[in-house]
Amino acid sequence: MLVRKNLRLWEGLGFLIACAGGMLLQFLFKWTGGSILVAAFAGVNESTWEHMKLLYVPYFVFTMLEFPVFAEPLRNFFAAKATAGAAGALFIPVLYYTANGMFGKTPDWFNIAVFFASTAAAYLLSYRLLTTLSLRGTAMQLTGFLLLWGLMLLFVLFTYRPPRLPLFLDPVTQAYGIPPKNM
Repeated sequence: MLVRKNLRLWEGLGFLIACAGGMLLQFLFKWTGGSILVAAFAGVNESTWEHMKLLYVPYFVFTMLEFPVFAEPLRNFFAAKATAGAAGALFIPVLYYTANGMFGKTPDWFNIAVFFASTAAAYLLSYRLLTTLSLRGTAMQLTGFLLLWGLMLLFVLFTYRPPRLPLFLDPVTQAYGIPPKNM
C-alpha cells in the first residue's frame, strides 16, 4: 500500500517535471546558440518528431530517477515504463495529425494542449501498468529496458540524421534536422 501511495506521488511529480522539462527543452537549443551537444536532447525544429522528443527525454530522465526507488518492489518497472513512454510519445502525432486532418492547421494553444495531454496519458498509463503488475517476467523487463534505451537512442540519432519522412519535416522551414546557424 505504501509503494502505491509513493508511486502516485512520484508519477504526479514526474508529470510536472516532464511538462516543465519539455517546455524548457522547446527553447534550450536556441538559447544555447544552437549547441550541437544540446541538440541531442532539446527540440531543434518544429517537426512532430522533435515534439515527441520533448515529452520522451524528460520522461526517460525521470524514469531513471525512479528506477532505484521502484524497480525492486515493482517487478514490472521497465516494461511498464517503456510501454507508457512509447504510448505517450505516440499520442502526440496521433492527436496532432488527427486534429489537423479534421480542422486544418491547429492553433499553438492546441498543440501545447496535445503535449500536456500526451504527457498526462504517459504518466497515467505508467501508474496503471505499474499498479496492476502486468508485463512481468524477465523477458518483459529486458524488452522494456531495451525499448526505453532504444527510443532514447533513436531520438538522439534522428536529431542528427532524420529520415526524409513527413514526421521529421519542420513545417516552418521545410527542412529536416538541425537548422543552419543563420536561421
